Amino acid sequence: MVMFTTEVHVSRSLRKTIRSGRMQVTLDNCFGQVMRGCAEPRRGQDGTWITDEMTHAYQRLFDIGYAHSVEVWLGGRLVGGLYGVSLGRMFFGESMFSRVSDASKVGLVALVKQIERWGFTCVDCQMSTGHLSSLGAREIPRAAFLRHVRSLVRQTPVRSPWRFDEDLLGTICK
Repeated sequence: MVMFTTEVHVSRSLRKTIRSGRMQVTLDNCFGQVMRGCAEPRRGQDGTWITDEMTHAYQRLFDIGYAHSVEVWLGGRLVGGLYGVSLGRMFFGESMFSRVSDASKVGLVALVKQIERWGFTCVDCQMSTGHLSSLGAREIPRAAFLRHVRSLVRQTPVRSPWRFDEDLLGTICK
């Protein structure tokens, strides 16, 4: 499951949520909190696949500039987010969470639009879900995926810290 940056779909209701300005989105501001949010048990699940060892490993990747987090805020409270790894101009999404409706979608759309500006063309979403499909993600053959990865990871990476362009959320709603 991948999301091509030019194919992201923002529904009318999600546009309305973004336009409202109620949610703020930041990059790389609280990586550890996002990982803990992603590790919280989900409805219908007993545990999490995000172990303490993984959290430490990803924190190290964040510290050296390879892992990144997107934070979604509502009223000063972290309500959603996602994290992943960037190699070259390829982003590998690892996990996302949402404590309020649309929070993770707002974060993912903002990330995809920002990295598109930086020359990224593809996000590895890993899991095939209705949530991701509704945003435009789709499955592609493994051979095509590997061609994208081989090409994109060789490109010059965007240096940390990552920040959103000031006008980004306004352009999503046009």
